[in-house]
Amino acid sequence: MQNGMSLKQYLINQQRSGMDIAADLVDLICETAVTCKEITARIDRASLEGALGVAGSENVQGEEQKKLDIITNDVMYEHLSTTGLLAGMGSEEVDDPMMIPNQYPRGRYLIYFDPLDGSSNIDVNISVGTIFSIVEAPHGTDTPSPDDFHQSGTEQIAAGFCVYGPSTTLVLTVGNGVAMFTLDRSVGEFILVRDNVQIPEDTQEFAINMSNQRFWEPPVQKYIADCLAGETGPLGKRYNMRWVASMVAEVFRILTRGGIFLYPMDERIRDKGGKLRLMYEANPISFIVEQAGGASSTGRERIMEVEARALHQRVPVILGSKNEVEKVVEYHKGE
Repeated sequence: MQNGMSLKQYLINQQRSGMDIAADLVDLICETAVTCKEITARIDRASLEGALGVAGSENVQGEEQKKLDIITNDVMYEHLSTTGLLAGMGSEEVDDPMMIPNQYPRGRYLIYFDPLDGSSNIDVNISVGTIFSIVEAPHGTDTPSPDDFHQSGTEQIAAGFCVYGPSTTLVLTVGNGVAMFTLDRSVGEFILVRDNVQIPEDTQEFAINMSNQRFWEPPVQKYIADCLAGETGPLGKRYNMRWVASMVAEVFRILTRGGIFLYPMDERIRDKGGKLRLMYEANPISFIVEQAGGASSTGRERIMEVEARALHQRVPVILGSKNEVEKVVEYHKGE
């Protein structure tokens, strides 16, 4: 599609081209984009308003919350709960599913979100982001039970993330490829800048937290060792390493120029199932990566086919350039 059209124009054109995108889904995606605009403004003003630093509380995962974790969660909940488009929400920052207050109408969708991915970077001015995933609530349900939120990644009908960096960029899929939109602050609109984004199938760049190396499983230990062996090693090429500690920033780079991102199983968190959350991190990012021609796996199974059992369920994550992900999967098969 032609660069320069707004997010809503893009979605309407997707409908005209034959995509089955309901009008209320278009509205929900646009309303979610509005929350990203507000979060952009909150981040811009955070240091001026004393909103940096820790909040003195922990989320359900036992992670120390930043002030902006709580602020951005409230922005999303307070805005989206009034739209009449949702039956409920799930957030990284809240223990249980969030219901729509009785004074507002309810819709037929569920949304999961990580309101501020990479928030540990916020105080040092490194890119952070928002991730979201949209599914349909079970038919006829406007007061979903906790079990209604346990849907596999293959049930997603839209997913996206917003990167708050030098520019604010929204990455979106509605199941027909991946598009990127940059926020034009002069008009307050997300404007299409790239359509049909494709991840190169091969790469010589990996992103992983090397400080955890001693805790990884043997297949990942061997793969990274082979990468570091360079041209004379079994992989026969030299690799570069990148690590930003912000998943959205890592994935945006992969969408732009290829690469592989790994947050593998770690012996310290084996009892938790992994590090990254399935419903509002791994599933939406995997949907985007696969729609861009990449691959996403736990090392042993496709992430979007992992059985969903809990709102805050965790999984190992290996995603990016298709051929490289398949190599890592082969390392796991040979363990």
